[in-house]
Amino acid sequence: MKPSTAWATVSRNNMARPRKLLWKLYPSYLLITVFSILAIGLYSSNEIKNFFIEQIESDLAQKAQLVAKLIAGRYSLQYQKEVDDICKQSIGKRPLRITVILPSGTVIGDSDVDPLKMENHLDRPEVGMALLGKSGTVIRFSPTEKKEMVYVAIPAFKDSKVIGIVRAAMPMTNISRSLHALYFKIAALGVIVAIFAALISLMMAERINKILSEMKRGAERFAGGDLGYRLYMPESEETAALAQALNQMAGQLQERIQEITSQKNELEAVLKSMVESVLVVDREQNILSFNRAAAGLLGLKPEAQGRSMQETIRSPGLQKFAALTLESKEPVTDEIISYQEGEKYLQAHGTLLRDTRNEINAALLVLHDITGLKKLENMRKEFVANVSHELKTPITAVKGFVETLKEGASREPENLNKFLEIINNHADRLNSIIDDLLILSRIEQSEGAGGMVLEETKIKPVLDSAMALNQNKVAEKNIKIEAQIPEELKARINPELIEQAVSNLINNAIKYSEPGGVISIRAEQAQNELEIMVEDHGIGIPKEHLPRIFERFYRVDKARSRNQGGTGLGLAIVKHIVAAHKGRVAVDSTPGKGSKFSIFLPLA
Repeated sequence: MKPSTAWATVSRNNMARPRKLLWKLYPSYLLITVFSILAIGLYSSNEIKNFFIEQIESDLAQKAQLVAKLIAGRYSLQYQKEVDDICKQSIGKRPLRITVILPSGTVIGDSDVDPLKMENHLDRPEVGMALLGKSGTVIRFSPTEKKEMVYVAIPAFKDSKVIGIVRAAMPMTNISRSLHALYFKIAALGVIVAIFAALISLMMAERINKILSEMKRGAERFAGGDLGYRLYMPESEETAALAQALNQMAGQLQERIQEITSQKNELEAVLKSMVESVLVVDREQNILSFNRAAAGLLGLKPEAQGRSMQETIRSPGLQKFAALTLESKEPVTDEIISYQEGEKYLQAHGTLLRDTRNEINAALLVLHDITGLKKLENMRKEFVANVSHELKTPITAVKGFVETLKEGASREPENLNKFLEIINNHADRLNSIIDDLLILSRIEQSEGAGGMVLEETKIKPVLDSAMALNQNKVAEKNIKIEAQIPEELKARINPELIEQAVSNLINNAIKYSEPGGVISIRAEQAQNELEIMVEDHGIGIPKEHLPRIFERFYRVDKARSRNQGGTGLGLAIVKHIVAAHKGRVAVDSTPGKGSKFSIFLPLA
């Protein structure tokens, strides 16, 4: 394993097992406290030992000075007995040892041992120092006492010459016993201090840990979306500043998120309410998002998000347009045809979307369904062509007969009346076409102005009037009308327009019924609608013509319609009158058996 890999693994393991801050702070505090107490204890113990020894040395020096005064002038072998007695008497019950030594190293007195049995002390360090004229202090093992002793030796002078040495000594065991007792007390006090320090350190670490834990919980609540939560302000300046910064951050985040959410909701509301279809795709033509209009137009389901256009939208034209938009640096506009759920004409606008680094990451496609506009345009063109044709035919006939009369036919009585009758018929036809066009225009204007004036009216008088308008045509073809119209039926209608609509249906039924036929007119209430039916038993209408019979100038049999004087606008007028009443018109027809037209008007 490479060093870098091993280090990365260790780092990950360490990150995977984080420890609480308490167990990072508290051991450090505890170690610092213990080391501090140990250092202070060792230092104080050493200082106390030195101080204690210095005090012992001072006491020994004073005792030696006292003995030196007692034996003054007796530093010779002849006074050995007297000096030895003074040494033995001077110590009393104290654990001291007094020794008098001549400059030659010979012991002439000792409080513990017979001087005659003692060896020469010239080699003793403290004696050597005293012979030099200064006080000698040494801690060493005593061959005579077989223990460690503290020795203090002072010189005795005569005429500035060392004539003897008085040495005082004390066993280190007594000193060590006293020091050990003192050390025990210091250690016990250190342990007590360490325990209190550990408790205080634990309390401090726990307090810091509690503050940080509270901030952690606050940060977790912030991360969880609870930005209204606020951290309490600790007493310390640093942690209070941190809590205040976190609270300010949460407040600012809450404001930003609310602002972004509001903008997002506004954008979603705009996208949902848009009539235009909006589609966003990435550089690989995967669908990122789409609005409700796009789902309806292209047949997209929610699971289409994140999938490719080729998989969800089977429209090569739209796919090519998306690719063109992603390749182009400028906005793109085109008209495409989609065969998704039938043939549709789409006006497409495409533009690129860039991220914060100004890099292209998606394309926005806005699609507007202009299929209806295309149909309207085709209908407009067809309407203009039909109007031109319908007007041109009688005008051409009138002009032709007028020119014939001008060329001399007017002087032929037998032709004059005939030609004038034809001209009059074509003039009536032109007048009928213009009247019907004006009726359609007025109906459309009333719809555009917010609706026509409706009033609660009985239906029977209106339908009776419509039948009366066609009485002459009924009589000419010997057609029987059977009417079933209840007296009590009422509806909110425009009587004149409903009369016009029903009259057109009756006129239409008369035209396509055989002489001696029967036409049925019925009116009845069906749930919340009023249904008016006009049924004949004539030639009927082929099924393929039914969807278009309410279009202007549309004729099933053009030659027969013109021969019977129709304008081709009657059913179109019916449709617009019914639409102006917020109703609907329907037809049911079988060739050779007849047709039934139904007008449905809302009652409420």
